[in-house]
Amino acid sequence: KRVDYLTTGNRELKAAASQEKANKAAADLATASTASDALKQAKAAVSNEEQALNTRTQEYPRTATIFWQTKRSIATVFVGFLLAAIIAIPLGIMCGLNRIVMACLTPIISIFRPVSPVVWLLIFQIVVGAFFPDPNAHPLFIFMNNSANPLAFLQTNPAMIFSACTVAMCALWPALVNTALGVSAIDKDYLNVAKVLRLGFWSRLFKIIIPSSLPLVFAGLRISLGVGWMVLIAAEALSSSDGLGKFVWDEYQNGSSQSFANIILACFVVGIIGFFLDRLMIVLQRLASFDDGSATA
Repeated sequence: KRVDYLTTGNRELKAAASQEKANKAAADLATASTASDALKQAKAAVSNEEQALNTRTQEYPRTATIFWQTKRSIATVFVGFLLAAIIAIPLGIMCGLNRIVMACLTPIISIFRPVSPVVWLLIFQIVVGAFFPDPNAHPLFIFMNNSANPLAFLQTNPAMIFSACTVAMCALWPALVNTALGVSAIDKDYLNVAKVLRLGFWSRLFKIIIPSSLPLVFAGLRISLGVGWMVLIAAEALSSSDGLGKFVWDEYQNGSSQSFANIILACFVVGIIGFFLDRLMIVLQRLASFDDGSATA
């Protein structure tokens, strides 16, 4: 009976709740006084209709296995890591090339780098919640969770976004500092040769500065990815965002005879994935730079 309830009854309850929201949105649409209100209610009605249909046709009420949680965590950490790299590398290059920029950003880095991930998590929860007051009707989540989208299996929601933002904020500083250090440590003879050859700024940037600083840039990215993975597990546990962190927290709250074994299993899964992420960064470093990565292997 419990299995029947979980596979059928619970699904029907969720579908009925979504259908009720859709009916309410349709009723509000009929009484909408402005075009913007009508558009908002129409989007809400369509979204809840689709959610009710998806809930009724899915095989299980919720795909919460450790394998799905692992895929969700890996996707979230890469989103946060890429966001951090996009911000950190240009800023690091600017700091390494210009002493004034370095002097301006050093206090900011010194102030915000020690801030706890828990604080960033709470801040991003508030900010993301303000940006997405009605996630079910927001175009971003409708697009990401559309069945035609290959990433729909991740079930993107605000919790995933603020977890990724927390990862990005904590992974930003190692990449930024190492990029600045790598650029500032370039042999001055290289820059002098560039001046003699009258190379423009972009030619110097892509032919001398970036290739010469790649070993330290990748060292920073390697540290950032490790920090991001560690932060993500804690963020998921605290925010109840789907992923390995939430899996560990649910097992802790469950209190069954299998909980301790499942938590130990999750520890090994987290560690093994962290090891392979670290190896991945070393391989990328060897492919992208003249340094074979032996110093950091």
